[in-house]
Amino acid sequence: MVKVLFYPCSQIEDARLKFAVILAQTDGKWVFCQHRDRDTYEVPGGHREPGETILEAAERELCEETGATDFSLRPVCVYSVKRESEHHAPDETFGMLFVADIRAFEAELHHEIKSIRITQTLVDRWTYPQIQPRLIEESYRQGWLSIPALPE
Repeated sequence: MVKVLFYPCSQIEDARLKFAVILAQTDGKWVFCQHRDRDTYEVPGGHREPGETILEAAERELCEETGATDFSLRPVCVYSVKRESEHHAPDETFGMLFVADIRAFEAELHHEIKSIRITQTLVDRWTYPQIQPRLIEESYRQGWLSIPALPE
């Protein structure tokens, strides 16, 4: 079972933040990524590299995975993913959730990304279906997003 929990940005110490996830929009539309090895979609994001701040990780991942060259980026909250099973103690990992408004893209994407998809509605084939829709719901709940969230 996967549980997604949310915390204020300052509640979890920075060193515990392993991931940066970005809910990206451009011209009032969603921006999703498709990894070259998958047929599903995801929001931009990924692991924090050694020596990076979580903001630097978010900026790097957004550029690599969408080709964004001009954007604004704002932190929403800390989230955690808690995986529970009957055989193991719960494992909780933390990340920072951001929203981004992308104003310009370059043509080249990072080698691991097959394509980006710009759409007015949410995708229905998620790479992480138990996590990413919850991140979007929480961002709406907190008032960070205002575009429709209906799947295509």
